[in-house]
Amino acid sequence: WESSVNIVINKMADIDSGKESGWKKYDEYFVEVDPDQDDKSKEIKLLSFKRPHMRAFHCSWWCFFIAFFIWFSAAPLLSEIKDDLGLTKQEIWNSSIAGVGSTIFMRFVNGPLCDKYGPRIMMAAILLFACVPTALTGIVNSASDLLLIRMFIGIGGSTFVMCQYWTSRMFTKEVVGTANALAGGWGNLGGGVTQLVVGSVLFPIFKNYVYDDDSEDGVDCSDDITDDLKCASEKSWRTVCVIPAVVTMCTALWIIWNSDDAPKGNYYEMKVHGAMPAISAANSFREGAYNMNTWVLFVQYACCFGVELTMNNAAALYFKEEFGQSTESAAAIASIFGWMNLFARGIGGYLSDKTSAKMGMKGRLITQSVLLLFEGIMVLVFATTTNLGVAIFVLVLFSTFVQAAEGSSYGIVPYVNPPVTGSIAGIVGAGGNSGAVAFGMCFRELDYKEAFAIMGFFILGSSLLSPLIRIPGQSTLLLPELKGSAPEVIQAPDVEAAEADA
Repeated sequence: WESSVNIVINKMADIDSGKESGWKKYDEYFVEVDPDQDDKSKEIKLLSFKRPHMRAFHCSWWCFFIAFFIWFSAAPLLSEIKDDLGLTKQEIWNSSIAGVGSTIFMRFVNGPLCDKYGPRIMMAAILLFACVPTALTGIVNSASDLLLIRMFIGIGGSTFVMCQYWTSRMFTKEVVGTANALAGGWGNLGGGVTQLVVGSVLFPIFKNYVYDDDSEDGVDCSDDITDDLKCASEKSWRTVCVIPAVVTMCTALWIIWNSDDAPKGNYYEMKVHGAMPAISAANSFREGAYNMNTWVLFVQYACCFGVELTMNNAAALYFKEEFGQSTESAAAIASIFGWMNLFARGIGGYLSDKTSAKMGMKGRLITQSVLLLFEGIMVLVFATTTNLGVAIFVLVLFSTFVQAAEGSSYGIVPYVNPPVTGSIAGIVGAGGNSGAVAFGMCFRELDYKEAFAIMGFFILGSSLLSPLIRIPGQSTLLLPELKGSAPEVIQAPDVEAAEADA
């Protein structure tokens, strides 16, 4: 009996001290893995859905896709909501800013929690929370209601951290840029798809087939909306968001039981079997936040992902107000921006990986700067375009560089400090939302041309920051290299025993 107790005590001591056993959940993998990189996959088999690597890949992008879908499900309906509730431009933009702003804090929090609990549980928890306010969009009766609902829905946007953490946990450094870019890009695609599906498909179906078009009977839609929903269009925007909310809930419940946190299994299983040490979320965050490279990427990501979030809120309104398009047409045009995620973000990650193969980290930094430079130029061109056809063409180019820059950003993130990738991914991701808040305020207070000009020049400035990134053991753009190297395997940072449960 004493011998058994001693074995258990020694086992737990090894786990707490960070010593790892050889336990893993799967005896064989269906992809080629690198044992020196914690059994991460060396290849991406897009047509495979097998556990753990490719199942996690597809779960990561789909979960972020559906989160993005509900995050901006109200965006194509804002012109209808504005008219029905009698809201001002400033009140609409306040709700949009709240929707992206609420995600900032959660992105900071989710990174360290991923390091501690794994991406699967965190992904499911956030999706289950966000689907509730999405389903309640129809109860909005005032500007403050709209702001609060969109603020709570915006928490779903923090799933980006889990998306990028999950793929970083599953794929080796040689292909992680491409894996992160594909997962993030296909997830971001939800922002374009929701413009099209909600604004141009579901909304017209609800308005024309689910409800009678009472507005044709001369009913005054400005009557007290709390007494009687008299217009079909109003009934439609008040109920259409229930559909994506239900899909989100089903997705969250499914991934809990049908996916894995890491190649060797789920975090709780790995800790129980001694295959993973205890991790302090607080210490993980400190390690990420004290790294200068994290904050350079924070600013650069604000100038690409922050731009995408701003466009998701602004595009449909812009094309309706500046080019006289209908709600359905403006939503369809606005969706083009998001549809570029189908390939553009993946291209950014692929270019980052390929230039890295030839020039190391220097190649990734060059790719980052060039993409941001052309993104800024396209924003300025778009701001001065007055022809609808040309504006749509420039929008395609503009969007392509935005998404590609996002992909190249997360080709760099896994290298910064691998043991605390979750925290770094969270901080950098929060940069995107911080940028969206800043740019959103510009669009709220200024006319479109001035707001686009400010955004464009900030992007151009961010392209000059890449030389400041210096990662130990990696080549740099201009400054001297730092000696040393970062560990290849994601393990826990050294923590005090009292911090292990923090």
